[in-house]
Amino acid sequence: MQDGFGRRITYVRMSVTDRCDFRCVYCMPERMRFLPRAEVLSLEEMATLGRAFVACGVRKLRLTGGEPLVRRDVMGLVRALGGLIGQGLDELTLTTNGSQLARYAADLYAAGVRRVNVSVDSLRPERFAAITRRGKLAGVLEGIEAAAAAGLRVKLNTVALRGVNDDEFDDLLAWCGVRGFDLCLIETMPMGEVDEDRTDHYLPLTEVRADLRRRWTLEPSDWRSGGPARYEMVRETGTRIGFITPMTHNFCESCNRVRVTCTGELYLCLGQEDRADLRGVLRAGGDVAAAIRAAMAFKPRGHDFVIGRDQRPAVARTMSLTGG
Repeated sequence: MQDGFGRRITYVRMSVTDRCDFRCVYCMPERMRFLPRAEVLSLEEMATLGRAFVACGVRKLRLTGGEPLVRRDVMGLVRALGGLIGQGLDELTLTTNGSQLARYAADLYAAGVRRVNVSVDSLRPERFAAITRRGKLAGVLEGIEAAAAAGLRVKLNTVALRGVNDDEFDDLLAWCGVRGFDLCLIETMPMGEVDEDRTDHYLPLTEVRADLRRRWTLEPSDWRSGGPARYEMVRETGTRIGFITPMTHNFCESCNRVRVTCTGELYLCLGQEDRADLRGVLRAGGDVAAAIRAAMAFKPRGHDFVIGRDQRPAVARTMSLTGG
């Protein structure tokens, strides 16, 4: 399956819910209004979409949210999609805030998941609580330990925020190194209205990488996870550090992915509004795979993210709606 620019689309990020038990400051307003349940696809409909994408040539599915593990009976969907591994699907993965991971880690492994990305923006309990507005670091760390014990490979995702957590990158890298985890740093993106001006905390990862190199030996790596991160090996730990840079160096020329919201909208680019209504096709009994293939012709060349004082978000929807 190719888009109009010849890029092969092999990766889908599927949001199972827009709901989350955290309210991270860069992701959503504190008083977030979530979608009515009637607008959200059933888990059975999501499984049907997953099968259709695999039939179209998608090799990797990632379940996201919101927080995917707060969706009731979500493990039924995980098991259904996990059954596609080896039947066209190479990998089923999950991005989570870790709050429910201790409860579900063993079940995720049993269903076929082998890797999870856990969002951790600070290893300091009070700071973690401030960034997430309600999260408890101890519970997340317990979940990470449970994931590792269950056999899941863990990668930490950290949004780099100037003046908030920019004094912790060495600690995070060392903490991950001791445990054999990779770390991925992410630039904040102008998506959706939040309760503050993102300009105050925007931190280009070019600065972060240059600073880390003063204390760590970062060596080039051609390893890829299938997503947008560009990785380097950390000689001192033997683990990897990834950089996702939608602002300072976009990765659009090699984009291999699309996103599906929990309402069945297929977004062809995270930073644009081009989309297709798969829910309508699905509920009308139409050919979902044909609709997916037809939509690829409208995937844009790239996004147009800009962060500036009083600059409106690039898109009105929050990350939790599109899928993190």
